[in-house]
Amino acid sequence: MADAEAAVEARRALVVMAHPDDIEFTCGGTVAQLSDEGWHVTFCLVTSGDKGTKDPKLGPADLGALREAEQEAASRELGIRRCIFLRVPDGHVEDGSEFRGQMVRVLRDVRPELLITWDGYRGFNHRDHRTVGIAALDAAFPLARNANSYAEQVATGIEPVRVNTVLLAGSNEPNFFVDVSEQQGRRIDALLRHASQVQAANRDEMVKRMQRRSEMAARAGRVPWAEGFRRLTFGEAQPPRRSEALRAEAKARESEQASDG
Repeated sequence: MADAEAAVEARRALVVMAHPDDIEFTCGGTVAQLSDEGWHVTFCLVTSGDKGTKDPKLGPADLGALREAEQEAASRELGIRRCIFLRVPDGHVEDGSEFRGQMVRVLRDVRPELLITWDGYRGFNHRDHRTVGIAALDAAFPLARNANSYAEQVATGIEPVRVNTVLLAGSNEPNFFVDVSEQQGRRIDALLRHASQVQAANRDEMVKRMQRRSEMAARAGRVPWAEGFRRLTFGEAQPPRRSEALRAEAKARESEQASDG
């Protein structure tokens, strides 16, 4: 029985975000919990955050290398061992066919059953966040699962993949919450690894910030110590169901046809 259990492949999750530190701010506790539960979690950072500094002496190449190193260190705090860096210039992510193809290739390579990415439809937000969220979602459904989409990838032996669950981070309308109260320490340690971005004097200050956010969430009626997502599922295709309005319209038309006859 032990050998049979060991032969079962670990579940896989892919987190696609625009910049280093996006993951730790939005879903660091969730991915830490997934890792603890035995999931294989892969991070994909579309840009290396090479524009995100107020230091005029720190150029894009050096900043990008620094932020990639920070992301690698933060990932280890969360139990994640694989980071993919696409190195699209920060602030210049374009939702075109080529970029969607990159998203499809990453999905087909990692083969996750769960995708976590930005909610690209939540309104005003960083342009890269919006673009990455929309493109990643389009790649998951239906492009990555369709052999005729980016068929040149399939021709090289990269098989289509079905991603049936997506968690959209940063959503204005979350409907799925993960209790990460036991992961807060690790999440804070991971955030602090992004020293070029996190403006906190020390760990104690960051802990106080997180505590205040939890208290504010509780007062607002939200779930404290939780990370919220918009959850989407794409299971096996089902026949579309008529809405009540369409059903009533069809019934009225049938009645009209019957009276005319």
